[in-house]
Amino acid sequence: MSERRHVPVLILGSGIAGCTAALTLADAGCETLLLNAGETLADGNSNLAQGGIIYRASPAAQGAAQDDAKTLARDILTAGHNINCLKAVRHLCRQGAACVESVLAGRAGVVFDHNAAGDFSLTREGGHSAPRIAHRADFTGKAIMDGLTAAVLTHPRITALKRHAAIDLLTSHHHAKGSQFRYEVDNRCLGAYVLDEESGEPGAILADYTVLATGGVGQIFLHSTNAPGCVGAGISMAFRAGASLANLEYMQFHPTALYEERSHRRSLITEAMRGEGARLLDVHGKPFMPRYDKRGDLAPRDIVALAMMEEMLHNGAPCLFLDASGIPKELPESFPTVFKTCNEAGIDIRREPIPVVPAAHYFCGGVLADTRGRTSMRGLYAVGECACTGLHGANRLASSSLLEGLVWGVSCGRDIAQRLRREKPLPAKLRAAIPDWRHEGDDRRDDPALVAQDWINIRNTMWNYVGISRTGARLRRAFEDMRDLVRHIHDFYKHTRISRRLVDLFHGSQTAYVITQAAMRNPRSIGCHHRID
Repeated sequence: MSERRHVPVLILGSGIAGCTAALTLADAGCETLLLNAGETLADGNSNLAQGGIIYRASPAAQGAAQDDAKTLARDILTAGHNINCLKAVRHLCRQGAACVESVLAGRAGVVFDHNAAGDFSLTREGGHSAPRIAHRADFTGKAIMDGLTAAVLTHPRITALKRHAAIDLLTSHHHAKGSQFRYEVDNRCLGAYVLDEESGEPGAILADYTVLATGGVGQIFLHSTNAPGCVGAGISMAFRAGASLANLEYMQFHPTALYEERSHRRSLITEAMRGEGARLLDVHGKPFMPRYDKRGDLAPRDIVALAMMEEMLHNGAPCLFLDASGIPKELPESFPTVFKTCNEAGIDIRREPIPVVPAAHYFCGGVLADTRGRTSMRGLYAVGECACTGLHGANRLASSSLLEGLVWGVSCGRDIAQRLRREKPLPAKLRAAIPDWRHEGDDRRDDPALVAQDWINIRNTMWNYVGISRTGARLRRAFEDMRDLVRHIHDFYKHTRISRRLVDLFHGSQTAYVITQAAMRNPRSIGCHHRID
């Protein structure tokens, strides 16, 4: 990686969005480089998804009573408090079912659960007016990623590299040496500086088109269901590069994560359990959600999470409970992941309720992108959780994230493939104007204790002040604390030799800072951005 290279397409991130974009491009004849910062391609949030993926079959296949695109769109808008991008909502509703059939069930060979009639077995989740969630037991994300990664790793036009962490986006305004490039009106993305963990050396990867598919930001909060690498790398890099960001204040907290002390990452308890009849109980064993919303346990996530926080604060309880005894199915077979996770924690969900707490789950904001994944910066695309297409508005509808990653991965891949056929690659002079990575500091003291303490400060600040309930005073305190911390980390970063620990810390601190600023700027309490003042 210390050597320079030039590729037609560079994709940063290998979840459902990144893998789908790579497959779409490769099937169209385009050479693609797919990078992942973790140990495997499937180590992000996509692999952790339990509940399922929205699937709207045609009336001919599922019966005249099956909900149509308009009903799905209405549910998405209701969950998002009607500040969604209508164009993005319509795009998902029109393209979603075909993408599930052609890419997942077809191209990747994903096997979803079927009913006796041979159709997809569809379940219902919070915020949905009808059953429309296709699934594979409660490990749908893993089933999808197993299929997609197998297809990616065997494709001759895709080069997939693991343990390669993106440091910074390369742009013509910020990195190109030579006065003439400063006078170009458009700031063009030219690839990225990437750290190869095997060698410990950064390198410059120049690309005609760069796709951000880096996933979420959940790990900047104290309690999160997210994979370890979800620290907002795409948000941090896009912000520094000057790309437009949107809806950064809207962080969705999943109502039901397993409450246990042994792990920082909270194991997800799928919403599909409530869709099948599980009920939330207070510390006295009584259902409480009907007091907060007429939809009860199937209200949208922002409403349920807020209700749970109020219950816990009112009763001084560290957690609440989810009773699965009302599910008319065999739990070990229907929800094997939840059953196994709880069993390992000493909980038999067939006989006792599950202790649950809300946890940071899904980022509804991100790098502003249109229905083809194009951002405000020439040459830069964003897909999946790191992108803000406007689909989710102020709150995401359950099981829409996998479908968004899939649909936008296909749309992005198709758009780039068309552009590659009609446009010339990066000019040689522009490529030559990008310098190699230069180590600004040779001090190797990226002290694990210092890094760990900085993470404690970030996560506690974000959870306490920029969490489920916010006030102006809390946000101002968070802004001041994060501003000082970012300045300190930036100085430390410049004088210490680059490492994966420092890259993640830098991304995480800057992402927390811009999210806090966005929350301060929006005085309106709506959806995931709940202002109690």
